[in-house]
Amino acid sequence: MLADFAQLPGDHCRPDRSRNPIWAALGGILVAVPASAWLWGYTVDDALITARVAVHLAQGLGPRFNPHGPLADAVTPLGYAQLLSLFGQGDVLRTFAVAKCFGLGAWLLAAAWLARLIEGVGTRALRFTPLSIVLVSAPLSAWAVSGMETGFVTLLATLGLCRGLGGALALGVAAALRPELLPFAGLLALGNALVDRTTWPRVALTISFAWLPTLLVALLRLHYFGRAVPLSFYAKPSDFAHGLRYALGAFAFTGLPWLLLASPREFARLPRAAWPLFAALFAHGCALVLCGGDWMALFRLAVPVLPAAALAAAHLAEHARPAFTFVRLALALGAALLLAVGLGPSARRVGSERAQLIARARPVLAPDARIATLDVGWVGAASNADVIDLAGVTDPQVASFPGGHTSKRIPGPWLFARKPSAIVLLLARGTPLSTPFEDSVFARAVEQRVATLVAPEFRVRTQLALGDQTYVVLEPVAKGP
Repeated sequence: MLADFAQLPGDHCRPDRSRNPIWAALGGILVAVPASAWLWGYTVDDALITARVAVHLAQGLGPRFNPHGPLADAVTPLGYAQLLSLFGQGDVLRTFAVAKCFGLGAWLLAAAWLARLIEGVGTRALRFTPLSIVLVSAPLSAWAVSGMETGFVTLLATLGLCRGLGGALALGVAAALRPELLPFAGLLALGNALVDRTTWPRVALTISFAWLPTLLVALLRLHYFGRAVPLSFYAKPSDFAHGLRYALGAFAFTGLPWLLLASPREFARLPRAAWPLFAALFAHGCALVLCGGDWMALFRLAVPVLPAAALAAAHLAEHARPAFTFVRLALALGAALLLAVGLGPSARRVGSERAQLIARARPVLAPDARIATLDVGWVGAASNADVIDLAGVTDPQVASFPGGHTSKRIPGPWLFARKPSAIVLLLARGTPLSTPFEDSVFARAVEQRVATLVAPEFRVRTQLALGDQTYVVLEPVAKGP
């Protein structure tokens, strides 16, 4: 099956077509390193959730966020936390560091493979122009080092650019980890099989390789968790309007899609091997709209298909007029640099600010056995306490409550029955803590609701700074004798 990786679009990577395969791969790595190093500090709270689940798996407790809480896949793609758990029974932050290194390594391999694919597109030097966008791409670099599974999924999606069963299987595993990739994986595998003019049984086998992993994961979820879809499907319900904005934003600011704008005459010049790439990329854009996008910065859900966009752009640059290629490149570089300059400086500080918050919070939260909060990732890294998840991304019961993951309508009796010894809420950016605390403006709707619910029974213990925002730690009011 591994031999199928040699059957690439346009016969890429065959030895007789490649003049400098090693140099192309090294060039791809060198292109990916600068932005990855610059954005090494980027992360999100969900990465710490994955790390805590991986620690509990390594300790033999199963896929749980809390040591004795319910079984839950949380925000973790089934299989990824299990992979991280193989690196030992370290603490959450150590496992998180391993995840960052693993993601970076996967992205560098993907960049090397992408450059190798582009090298095989043709003979024009202009075919390498998409790598200039990779050089300045904040989404590709930041999400590779975030501690999330994105770097690994990007590697699989890049390997999936190969034709044959090996490529289809790589696409299938990527879609099993990230279900929104299923239309992309299925259409690309089908298109590549049709381009190869293979037999219909072989086409059916190729499609099954692209789709069966997702079906198998769904069955495993049903067996272990009682549902076939990820918990985030319930905790973070889709929103068509947000999904449309997300997909348009990804097109406008990730840079590489601008390289795909071409006239019908230019598309007609493309080789057959390039057509499935354009069809699959369009399908993924539709999938982003339907799944409602994502609340995280830098267009995480679009990242795994950006190497496919780069390869499609290389085909276009090989066959288009140079003047048109340079116009598209100027638009793409402008968009990518706008995103990198606008969000890069703040994105690269996230990790250090989060680490400082965790260090300050540890002595504050040390006495607590149960802590209620919306941002369960950093709280779970700062404390071994059971974390009461107000967003539902790690708790199936909360996930079923009405509302989105930042606006869950938490019932008062439910919250008090869990007897939190501390509640951690985030104030809105730039607003101070008011007296009484329930009159404060909190960052998200669920926190505003919880503050009102617990006002008679809780008081302010302390405040914790995170950059230019502030967390408020509440504790129960001491009862009289």
